[in-house]
Amino acid sequence: MNFFKRVLSTIVGIGVFCALCFILLLFFIFASAGADKNPIVVKNNSILELSLDAPIYDYAGKFDYSEIPFFPNDPKFDGLFNIIDAINYAATDSKIKGISIKNNFIQAGMAQTKALRDALLKFKESGKFIVSYGDYYSQKDYYLNSVADTIYVNPVGGLDFKGLAMERMYYKDFQEKYGVKMEVIRHGKYKSAVEGYLNQEMSEANREQISVFLMSIWDEMKKEIGASRNMTSEQLNTLADELAGRTAKLALASKLIDKIGYEDEYEAGIQHALGENSKVNRVTIYDYAAYTGKKVTVKKSDDKIAVIYAQGQIMYTEGSKDVIGQGIINKALKEAREDDKVKAIVIRVNSPGGSALASELIWREIELTKKVKPVIVSMGDLAASGGYYIACNADKIFAEPNTITGSIGVFGTIPNMHKLAEDLGINAEQVGTNKNAAGYSVFEPMSDEQRTLIKEGIEDIYDLFTQRVADGRGMTQAAVDSIAQGRVWTGNDAIKIGLVDEIGGLDMAILAAADAAEMKTYKIKELPIYEMDLESLLSQYTGGFIQSKEELMKEELGEKNYLLLQKMKKLTQMQGPQLLLPYEIEIK
Repeated sequence: MNFFKRVLSTIVGIGVFCALCFILLLFFIFASAGADKNPIVVKNNSILELSLDAPIYDYAGKFDYSEIPFFPNDPKFDGLFNIIDAINYAATDSKIKGISIKNNFIQAGMAQTKALRDALLKFKESGKFIVSYGDYYSQKDYYLNSVADTIYVNPVGGLDFKGLAMERMYYKDFQEKYGVKMEVIRHGKYKSAVEGYLNQEMSEANREQISVFLMSIWDEMKKEIGASRNMTSEQLNTLADELAGRTAKLALASKLIDKIGYEDEYEAGIQHALGENSKVNRVTIYDYAAYTGKKVTVKKSDDKIAVIYAQGQIMYTEGSKDVIGQGIINKALKEAREDDKVKAIVIRVNSPGGSALASELIWREIELTKKVKPVIVSMGDLAASGGYYIACNADKIFAEPNTITGSIGVFGTIPNMHKLAEDLGINAEQVGTNKNAAGYSVFEPMSDEQRTLIKEGIEDIYDLFTQRVADGRGMTQAAVDSIAQGRVWTGNDAIKIGLVDEIGGLDMAILAAADAAEMKTYKIKELPIYEMDLESLLSQYTGGFIQSKEELMKEELGEKNYLLLQKMKKLTQMQGPQLLLPYEIEIK
């Protein structure tokens, strides 16, 4: 009995202690948030340091802390376009003398990387320098860093320059061996998200589409790298085949880089460029983005263009910073539509697709909005399947050359464990009042009747999808079907077949929106606004001292295993037919 009393008293004591600590921590957080933080100061003779070692979102996000008393709604400035705005501002800032890029393994998509690269090229037009150092450059890093006037590599480093490739996994034999399989119903011979469950090797249709879009992206990369390094595409192809960047010496001999040196020698070179007796000051791109974001004067105009960011997989849910839900996106569309000061709307789509139902609900809200105000779409890294579904009805569509889009097709997957259950001696029996009352059971084989019913639903959605595209793009449904079937296209190829109107980034889409609304001056209103929960808030303002369950799992499982777990979780959350990219795009 005394033992249980001691245990109980210990638990109560721990609870009281935790409660007191929590209250004190909240007080500290609010006091720190309300305090005047040290302002960012940019000194003369400064170098802007570009080190992009964190995942980059198109939209940093605006967050609503209204449910947390006294907490300030400070904007964030770490999104893709905050970085680009900062680079543009630096070109005219007399305090910034140049840009130093020290980056390994950039965590951005191909279209995002191109947008950053374009901003750096524009910066060079100011006459200021860009220099780059890397211990080792990934292929995407080299694509970005090739804009530099001088590229350094560590003596024992090198760069990955070998061309583009993708790898796909196939599970047919695995399913048969272990008795767990995925029942697949799809429309579209290129809709190969589910191909791995059906075959043990890649289909010719899938091999064809992957080859075509990889070559399109590779051609664009070679063209841009060649322009910066004064080489032809043929020369770069030869260097890629020879793996001519695999060591620092080979990279230098091949003229892929300019100098071999250590980081201290690189820094000494910057010191020499600015003057041996000058003090070199440094400011990180994220600090500078915050500095310029608050410093930039707002245009004197009551008129606005709403930029609505739709980033992440589409799911039938409220939505968040990295999940497109019909709840939060439709709320943003309605807010922009009903705001008399908003004269035009740009939707920035960066999504592989997802739920057919959520995509249709967002499409409907765009349809209502389009009747009132011009709607322009800007495509990011991905605007595929459901991502294209919500884009196709815009007045005008912009894409980057290496945007992945199209994938107009539908699939449904349902797990089945009949063989595994049979092998384990498990038998499931159903009792119901009507013929179809029990529905589908994962422990029983899918019947022909059940497959027919699901197939009918898939075909109906495909028919609706192609009709939506036909109506939005001014095409016949038959013409859409001929370029659909789940096939993936790059922006460069999509413009040739009528899925995209112009090649360009978000800046061009905003100019097109202003032109459509006949505006000369305007402000930008960014949406949506996300609600911040207390757990995220504590994690953010305690430097990770209090970890969320996601952070704890990531720490225990490791980054790769955690990401795999998240992918599996998303698969279990899929409800109904999916308008999803054929596979996760991971270009090597």
